[in-house]
Amino acid sequence: MTLRERINEDMKAAMRAREAAKLGAIRLLLAAIKQKEVDERITLDDAAIVAVIDKMLKQRRDSITQYEAAGRNDLADAEKFEAALLGAYMPAGLSAEEILTAVAAAISETGAAGPGDMGKVMGVLKPKLAGRADMTEVSKLVKTRLAGG
Repeated sequence: MTLRERINEDMKAAMRAREAAKLGAIRLLLAAIKQKEVDERITLDDAAIVAVIDKMLKQRRDSITQYEAAGRNDLADAEKFEAALLGAYMPAGLSAEEILTAVAAAISETGAAGPGDMGKVMGVLKPKLAGRADMTEVSKLVKTRLAGG
């Protein structure tokens, strides 16, 4: 079953169970996927759908931080619910050792010698790790490794 099929089945189940909050969150996800497909005139595969979900998760985390800072716990709780629901569609995360191994393999594969080769290394890593690791942290790790760390 593809990720899109799984999302559609979950939407149908939420409709049958009359779970309004879950249904709303799934519909938001499907709308974001459809919007990306219309904008780019393509059909998204599972990897592209994971990228859409990852973007939505980042938005939810930012909103949660802002709502909590403003003392709006009711809105923060709604965002946390959506983030948890979206997180269920993400692939399993990688361990720190797996990320280190992938970074080392990408550096040797590209023959990167210094910080100027960071773009090459990240170009190899991004498709492999997207959605399974925090790319900001991966970027920092690659930078330190290429700087001789």
